[in-house]
Amino acid sequence: MSFFAQLGLRKVINASGKMTALGASAVSDEVADALKRAAQDYVDIDEMMEFAGSVIAEYTGAEDGCPTCGAAAGIAIATASVITGKNLSLIERMPDSEGLRNEVIIQKGQQVHFGASIAQMVRIGGGKPIEVGNANKVEPDHIEQAITEKTAALLYIKSHHAVQKGTQSLETMMRIAKEHQLPFIVDAAAEEDFQAYIRMGADIVIYSGGKALEGPTSGLICGKKKWMEACRMQYKGVGRPMKVGKEGVAGLIAALKQYPSKEDNGDEQIERMTKLTEALADAKGLHCSIKQDEAGRAIYRAQIQVDASKAGMTAAELLHRLESGNPAIFLRHHYVNVGILSVDPRPLLKGQEDIIASEIKRILKEGQSS
Repeated sequence: MSFFAQLGLRKVINASGKMTALGASAVSDEVADALKRAAQDYVDIDEMMEFAGSVIAEYTGAEDGCPTCGAAAGIAIATASVITGKNLSLIERMPDSEGLRNEVIIQKGQQVHFGASIAQMVRIGGGKPIEVGNANKVEPDHIEQAITEKTAALLYIKSHHAVQKGTQSLETMMRIAKEHQLPFIVDAAAEEDFQAYIRMGADIVIYSGGKALEGPTSGLICGKKKWMEACRMQYKGVGRPMKVGKEGVAGLIAALKQYPSKEDNGDEQIERMTKLTEALADAKGLHCSIKQDEAGRAIYRAQIQVDASKAGMTAAELLHRLESGNPAIFLRHHYVNVGILSVDPRPLLKGQEDIIASEIKRILKEGQSS
């Protein structure tokens, strides 16, 4: 019996992705062992944080790093760092940044909600979000003309949640930041390449530790040394209520050390999702296909288009039935409003795609016979 079942909680089959709401990742034995061993011992936390920064630097190619309790905390901490630097008096003022350079420029279509809003994370760090352009159309001039003596940084959100068309590229925004000698921050929370944006020249890059890295609930910031030192100092200020414990840092370090040996499993994803779509081929009212992630990542999901007139229920109704069961099956539902559900193979345990196909067919059959 699983740990959560022992607590009386429902079993969950996560076909949604590395989602915070579902516990992000199931960690490896090595990462779990690091969590356990750290939890049962003591360490000088400041010393551990500095050591973790050096490990983050090693695996990202950055000058230094800072562990966090998650990527959202990383946005707040990174924002505070570009406003305060290492000035302790300013650090202790945040998020009160009145009179300081505190404006953070972000393209309008990237001011998204990921469970909370990007803008709120910026404000927690003392920043004032400045949205530029329109949701699906941003010109370089929109960015340039928003820069004032109050500008603290430019922020780019690399995410499937963000508008993917009509916006300015990361390269363009970074060029503008460098021309104006402003720090350029990249939120790459769910990205799989932990070196790409540092190689490109970003000053600060933020990642989740519990998504592509498959570590515990945690996060990391990497970048220029002066900013990473300022980030770590935020734990004397706004970072304090979002501190990461010794267990999280130990698990993050273990996950970073494992990551380079992780194999690309795109072919396996396609094979498993092909099996799922074939199992649903005779399900009335469903049209299934395999789609690559909309943000271009090497993720291949099964897409299920629900024709309510034939299926006997809408995609939203099917989703609700799946989530209400035991096991509770969570599908990716960003496009449920247009009748589309998706199955993400990455978090699925062995054979769970068979359970999903069986449950979908059972629910549809019940609905069509009632």
